[in-house]
Amino acid sequence: MPDPAVPPTPPVPLASLLAREDLALRQIAGPTDPATVIHWAHASEMADPYPYLLGGELLLTAGVHIPEAAGSGTYFDDYVSRIVAAGGAALGFGVAPVHDTVPRALVAACDAHGLPLIEIPPRTTFSGVARAVWQLMAQARHAELRRVTEAQQSLAAAASRPDPVPSVLRQLAQRVGGWAVLYGADGTEVVSAGRPVRTAAREALTELAEVVRPSGPGVPASAGQATADVHLAAYALGAGHGFVLGVAAPHRDPGDHTIASVAAVLLSLLTGEQQSGSGAARSSALVRLLLGASAQDVAPLLGGQRWVVVHARPDTFAAPDPVAASALGASLGSPLIDVARDVVRVLLAADREPAPQPGWTLGVSAVAGPAEWPVADAQAGRALARARATRAGLVRYGARPALADLVPEADAEQLARALLAPLAPTLTSTLRTWLSLHGSWDRTAVALDVHRNTVRQRIAKCGALLELDLDDPDVRMELWFALRRS
Repeated sequence: MPDPAVPPTPPVPLASLLAREDLALRQIAGPTDPATVIHWAHASEMADPYPYLLGGELLLTAGVHIPEAAGSGTYFDDYVSRIVAAGGAALGFGVAPVHDTVPRALVAACDAHGLPLIEIPPRTTFSGVARAVWQLMAQARHAELRRVTEAQQSLAAAASRPDPVPSVLRQLAQRVGGWAVLYGADGTEVVSAGRPVRTAAREALTELAEVVRPSGPGVPASAGQATADVHLAAYALGAGHGFVLGVAAPHRDPGDHTIASVAAVLLSLLTGEQQSGSGAARSSALVRLLLGASAQDVAPLLGGQRWVVVHARPDTFAAPDPVAASALGASLGSPLIDVARDVVRVLLAADREPAPQPGWTLGVSAVAGPAEWPVADAQAGRALARARATRAGLVRYGARPALADLVPEADAEQLARALLAPLAPTLTSTLRTWLSLHGSWDRTAVALDVHRNTVRQRIAKCGALLELDLDDPDVRMELWFALRRS
């Protein structure tokens, strides 16, 4: 049977048409498969309708073409076999005015060839059947458009999460009821989501991805392959880095291609590095640093002399991946990103105002020049700790002058080293966080990702090693002064 040249409108299940009480249709022969669908209704009184059928039709006839001696020969068998060969989905036979009943030989032929035969009562016109088909198609089309719109919205929301690529793949897999995978430039699976698929289908999808991977003229942007139980599709991502989106679904609805295409566009943006003259400038700055240039010398290549450092942590427990970090940098407006264990660090030009990011907690340093970048990095880390402790989306490091700034830097650093010498780095970090949070055990525990009893034990050890009363406000002030210089 040839594949019907179906329109882009969703087909109508034959069962839905039979359920219309106003039509009073009745199936009297052929299989009653719930999966049987029709793409249009067509009336014909030709003895051989094969040349005029495209496939997927509900063919309507009143039997005008049937000769009187048809029941004793092979007429009905030939007639039905030609409809099946043309891809017809079902046959509707109108009772009256030509025939009082459906010919028994036609019923037998439809049963033999597996063609659903529908009896159309005298009061139901062919135009009424055709109108009902188009009404059901319009309803299906409206439902499909609504499904596509909702899918687009959910994919866009997924792309803004801290883990954008896995979130987009999960949404795509859910919307198509199958499995979605992102292939890297070397053909390996980077991230996947959804229902597991059989090994054979997985291997076939990997091969299909290679069809769209090479870039250049004549290479398709997408490719598809269908089997009896799975439909495979591969989409080349437009970033030019060899990433490919693969989708495996048990069926192929008309809107699935649109939904997958939207996901491919989002993934292209998430996986693609901004390619412009600034990319060459960043490469030049890196080379100069490696060859011994100072930060002040390379800063103009990066975009200026005034910067802020942003530290960010995702609100989920998962560590940030490079793709999520890239998406965060793009949202903040900077490609200068570093993923350091559980923290993403972003170097941002001072003229770009950092804004809270959904799914992230941010700490922002004071404005600094290239020479002060290490100091700004420490400031951003402290601001992030305070933001996590206070459950704020974004905290900025206070840049106003303080009384401590009146003490010469060299003297302040010498005092800090002497005072804090007995403390190990872990204790120093705990003491700094605890003092910044006004001695709150719970908020310090949240900021350091430890148990509150661990905080109590460390602070008690600090007091013992320093031989100081940490409940004394003067002691706390002196320690905070030293910690700011350490």
